[in-house]
Amino acid sequence: MRVAIAAALSSAAVLLSGGAQAELKASAPDALVIQVRAEVLLDRDDAWARLLDVSSWWKSSHTYSGNADNMNIDAVAGGCWCELWSGGEVEHGRVVAVMPEEMIRFNAPLGPLQEMGVSTALTFTLSAGSKPNTTSVVVDFKVSGSSLSKLDKLGVVIDGVISEQVASYAAGK
Repeated sequence: MRVAIAAALSSAAVLLSGGAQAELKASAPDALVIQVRAEVLLDRDDAWARLLDVSSWWKSSHTYSGNADNMNIDAVAGGCWCELWSGGEVEHGRVVAVMPEEMIRFNAPLGPLQEMGVSTALTFTLSAGSKPNTTSVVVDFKVSGSSLSKLDKLGVVIDGVISEQVASYAAGK
C-alpha cells in the first residue's frame, strides 16, 4: 500500500475539481488533521448503505489484496473494517461509535500507519445535503503519535489517499 507522493498530489488535484473538498488542517511531526467534504446525490438512507458497502467505493489500489471486493465493515461498536482473502487478513479499522445514517467512527491506522504505533480517529458524518435527496458527508481523519513518526512528511500523501476514497464514495464508483 505504498503511494508515490506525485500520484497522491495529482489525485488530490483531480478530486478537488470533481466535488470533494479536501483540507490538510494540521500537519506536524506528531499529528495530522485531515478533513474532506463531499455532497452525495443520494438521500441519507442510501448514502449510509453505500458508505457501509466499502467494497463498492474503496479503490483496489489501496488494499493489501489488490481487490476492494475483499473489504467489509461490520457496523457495530467493536466491529471490524476488515479485508479477508486467501493470502491473509487485515483489520483496517475498528468501529468505536455508530449512529446509523448519521455517523460512524473508526480507530483506523490505515496502511503504513499500522506499524507506526499511532492513534487515529476516522469519522464519517452524514447530514442533509444542500439540495433535496442529497447528503453532505464530512470525513475527519485525526492521527497522533510521537514526533519520531514524522507524520508531517506523510500528510500530503495521506490526504490524497483519503480524498481519493471520499471522491469515489461520493461518485458511487
